[in-house]
Amino acid sequence: MNALSKPALSLAGVQWMFFMFANTVVVPLSVGAAFDLPDLEIAGIIRTSFIVTGAASILQATLGHKYPLMEGHGGVWWGLVLSLCASAPAVGLSYAEVGGSLALGIVLAGIMTILLGAFGFAGTLKKIFNPVVLTVYLFLLSCQLIMVFFKGMLGINEEGKIDASVAMLSIGIVMLVLILAVKGFGKLGNYSILIGMVVGWIAHSLLFKASVQVSGGSSMLFPFLPWGAFRMDVGIILTAFLAGLINMANSLVAITTIEKLFKQKTTDAQYRRAFVLTGLHTIVAGLFGLIPYGPYTSSIGFLESTKIYQRLPFILGGLLFIVMGLVPLFGSFFSLMPMSIGDAVLFVAYLQLFGNAVKNIRQLPLEEISLYRLTLPVLIGLSVMTIAPASFSTFPVLMQPIISNGLLVGVLISLIMEIASKKNKVTG
Repeated sequence: MNALSKPALSLAGVQWMFFMFANTVVVPLSVGAAFDLPDLEIAGIIRTSFIVTGAASILQATLGHKYPLMEGHGGVWWGLVLSLCASAPAVGLSYAEVGGSLALGIVLAGIMTILLGAFGFAGTLKKIFNPVVLTVYLFLLSCQLIMVFFKGMLGINEEGKIDASVAMLSIGIVMLVLILAVKGFGKLGNYSILIGMVVGWIAHSLLFKASVQVSGGSSMLFPFLPWGAFRMDVGIILTAFLAGLINMANSLVAITTIEKLFKQKTTDAQYRRAFVLTGLHTIVAGLFGLIPYGPYTSSIGFLESTKIYQRLPFILGGLLFIVMGLVPLFGSFFSLMPMSIGDAVLFVAYLQLFGNAVKNIRQLPLEEISLYRLTLPVLIGLSVMTIAPASFSTFPVLMQPIISNGLLVGVLISLIMEIASKKNKVTG
């Protein structure tokens, strides 16, 4: 890997900052709205999210697994929190009661992650998440996220209608980023994500002439237990423990996938440090109203798009992201970026993630395994993704976050089928 010049290093760092921003800002915004928090408190949680995300990513890259993997809000946790908030009125619980139980469950799940990680649980996870389960997970994860970003690209409003002008601009930005990433054009291809975001933002501002109001705001950083005071609800806490275990599996998948890109083997010590740090970040998340953390597998697609694999730009991007959170003016300015543009650029990054799933299939001994072990979990998982979460309202409330999540359903089916196939081999 060739060393980058100072200007190239700076640009690569800014590009990482934009990637972190696009992947982060919508999460605390949506959760704050789900808990019906005041705008000023949501603004404080967003700034806190920027600071913790930047710091967590830097800590993992320097002390943990030591890869340029963004440590961000876990998708499994995000879906769980939103689902429980949506179902709270139906079961007669207030948002504060649900939030307090979730906060306690998240803190306890963080402690569990630290203990399991420190005592070498990664080895057990590796056996559970064999190459078949890993492939199913990557397929479903990339599909789930690509569908989210595709809908965001189209500018779908509250009535469910597509904004044609926003959609056309987003498609244009996707084409621009793809051409830059594929053709290269010298070193321009390395900054395809950054170029797409900047060009898209400028084009959106010129075409739609949105009013720009940057506010310095006096939102409070690190608001303590904004979702509600700790409360013991056994069902919600057990669900949080399950989410914590799946999040650990996600960490394993991300690290296992990126080590192939870097062509090196991750040591047991790296796994232990990574899990301990993720557990610490999860505890911080529970205390300050954030979605718990884990490494983003999508970072691998970003790396493959930009072809910049060094850690230094990643660390610089994390530092810039922390500054965004510390300086209210910066945070306010970057929060003005149209989400349809961020979604369009991320859509391209996640295409690379889908490509990793395809590469995994090519490495599997397909002549020795039943194709049903791949097709059944993937297709059932995709089918569940197309069903509205409200359709599962007839099931027990605490089951709904799991059975309405196509990613979880597909992975659980894959795990069951792999365990069953091993038993058949033993008995046979």
